[in-house]
Amino acid sequence: MKNPIFIVLSILLIFIGCNDSDKVEAEVEKIPLDLKISRFDQEFASAKPESLPELRKKYPYLFPAPDSVWVAKMQDSLQIELFQEVGNTFSSFNDEEEGLVSLFKHIKYFFPEQTVPNIITVTNDVDYNNRIIFADSLLLIGLDNYLGPEHKYYGGFQRYIAESLSRKYLVSDIASAFAKKVVPRPRDRTFLSRMVYFGKELYLKDKLMPNAEDTIKIGYTEEDMNWALSNEEPMWRNFIEQEYLYNTDIKLNQRFLDPAPFSKFGLELDNESPGRLGRFIGWQIVRSFMDNTDISLKQMLTMPEEEIFKKSNYKPRN
Repeated sequence: MKNPIFIVLSILLIFIGCNDSDKVEAEVEKIPLDLKISRFDQEFASAKPESLPELRKKYPYLFPAPDSVWVAKMQDSLQIELFQEVGNTFSSFNDEEEGLVSLFKHIKYFFPEQTVPNIITVTNDVDYNNRIIFADSLLLIGLDNYLGPEHKYYGGFQRYIAESLSRKYLVSDIASAFAKKVVPRPRDRTFLSRMVYFGKELYLKDKLMPNAEDTIKIGYTEEDMNWALSNEEPMWRNFIEQEYLYNTDIKLNQRFLDPAPFSKFGLELDNESPGRLGRFIGWQIVRSFMDNTDISLKQMLTMPEEEIFKKSNYKPRN
C-alpha cells in the first residue's frame, strides 16, 4: 500500500499544476490580438483578367510571374476545379480562425517579441511539402492540402501522407512551422539529439495548443497513439540495446524520425507501428525533464539535448 503522505503530496502537486495552468490561460485570454486573415484563394477564384492589377497591388508578393501566367491559370479547367474544391471545403474558415487566434495569443504570451503575421490562404497545386510557408510577417496556408484524406486529389498518395492532409491538422502544422523558427537545430548529429530536438517542438505545442489532443500535435491516428503508448518501454529498450542513442548514422533518422508509413525496427511488428516513433520518445523525454525541473520554456528550448536527457530521469511506461 502506498504511503498516505505520498498520495497527499501527489494530489497537491497535481492541484498546483492545474492551478498554474489556469493562471496562464487566464493571462493568455487577456492578450489583445489583431489577427488579419485574407482569403486570397476566394478572391482569385472569383477574379477576372481585368481585375488582376487590383489583386497584384493588394498582394504584390504573390505575383512574381507576368499577368499572362495568371490569366492562363484563371482559364485552366483543372485550376478552376481546384478552386471549387477548396471553396466547397473551406466555405467557412471560422473554426480555423478560432484556433489561430488561440495559437497566436499563446505565442504572444510565451514569445512577446514575436510579430503576429498577416495570414493569407492560397492554393499551391497540392504541394504538401510546402503546405505552410511562415515568414516573419507573412503566413501562407495552402488550403488545397487540407481537403481530407479521402479526397480524390490524394488518391495517388501513400496512405500516411493522405492521412496528414486533413483540416484538423492545419493549426498544428502552423505551430510546427513556428517551432522551426524558435527551436535551435540540434548541436550534434546523434540520434538522441535529433529525438530530443523533435521532442522540444512537440512540447512547445503542449504549451501553444493546450486544448489539442496529443494525436493532433504529433499527427497520429488514435490507433497510432495507442500503439506508441503501449509499446513505449520495448521501443526504448530496443534503442538502448542496439546502442542507437549516440549513433550518428543518418539512416536512423529515416527509420524513426522522418515521415514514413511505419518505423523500422527490423522486426515483424514494424508494419503495425506508426512512423516517427523517435519523435514520440523525444517528446516523452522533454516532458519528463520539464516535470522534474523549474526551467522556463524558453530556457529549455536552448538547452543542449543531451543535458535535457540526462536530467530528465526519463522512464518509459511499462
